[in-house]
Amino acid sequence: MPQFDLVILGAGPAGASAAMTARKHGLSVALVDKARFPRPKLCGGLITGRCATHLKQVFDLDIDPQLFETRRNFEFYMEGRPLGRLDGVPPTHLTMRWDLDQLLVSKALAAGAADYSGQRVEALDLAARRVALHSGDTLDYRCLIGADGVQSIVARALFGAPFDPARVGFALEIEAPARAPTPDTPVRIDFAAADWGYGWSFPKRGSTTIGLGGLHLKNPDMKARLSRYLDQLHTGQGTKIKGHFLPFGGYRSVPGKGCVLLAGDAAGFVDPITGEGIGHAIHSGALAATAAAQAIAAGKPDTALARYRPMTRPIRTALRSARLLRPMIFSPTLKPFFASTFRASRTLKRDYMHLLSGEVEYPALLARTILRLPRAAWRWMVRGKRSVSR
Repeated sequence: MPQFDLVILGAGPAGASAAMTARKHGLSVALVDKARFPRPKLCGGLITGRCATHLKQVFDLDIDPQLFETRRNFEFYMEGRPLGRLDGVPPTHLTMRWDLDQLLVSKALAAGAADYSGQRVEALDLAARRVALHSGDTLDYRCLIGADGVQSIVARALFGAPFDPARVGFALEIEAPARAPTPDTPVRIDFAAADWGYGWSFPKRGSTTIGLGGLHLKNPDMKARLSRYLDQLHTGQGTKIKGHFLPFGGYRSVPGKGCVLLAGDAAGFVDPITGEGIGHAIHSGALAATAAAQAIAAGKPDTALARYRPMTRPIRTALRSARLLRPMIFSPTLKPFFASTFRASRTLKRDYMHLLSGEVEYPALLARTILRLPRAAWRWMVRGKRSVSR
């Protein structure tokens, strides 16, 4: 019965990051995933500047043009009507998760993590600190990291449910035919393509990733919404649809218990406005492994959460600020105000892009928005009165 310092369930970006970081600290690591890599994964594959920083820090991975396609042009719509375009913005990058996740896992395994991919968890005994796999293997651990996504069995074992159904999001996505994109081809964002969410069209070399996501409870007709969105884009009908829950801002303020930690989607560390989670996954996976290493080195594995929770405070603060901003963007009541203000304001569009590039964080953006809101509301009311008078 092998014993490891750290067992990690889930080998996506959070799990691979945790494994890579744990090996840098000298821990013995088992990396477990039900899938063998490469494997398909629902995700637009948008790599923000913040995410690129974490890829470099954890994996020493640069933005290689063989894996990433850099975009500096964005266009915005709401309900089919243009809200404007920005060119020459700070770079974001597009990738295919099939390729990215395979690369990250291979780096973690090359660093010395034991490979338990292609093995489902049969039983999880938190009291005995033991994981039983479908293959018959049994793994003992000092610390455990649940990086097993929104349907996390670790979160279920700790808290009785993997996510809050009142806050969880849902996304649908297809890979449509590629449209021979050039470096100037814009990324397209469609606000309100789903209630309390948005649609996206990400042009890549091999395909165009198109999807939409929003709060699950607000979108019982998500497939019909996707069909209308594809009609609007004149592409993709009849293509295979992938669907997945998305922890759309319902993060856990206490991401674990004792020697058991949650990272990435399993902890709900997903941006509630953009839906981006890869950057937070890589960051939180590295933090979880660091906390586990410190606790094990001190001979007190049960103190891992006490070390990890303060480390994740900046992530949780950012997500809390984003939740406060979200109604201003997605609320049906405020939709006319947001559309008018966003269309008219180049500054607001650039703030959105600086957020994606990692050049500004949500707390600072929230403060800016609060300062600008009265003036924006006044201008909107004045424009409305002028329209009525005409």
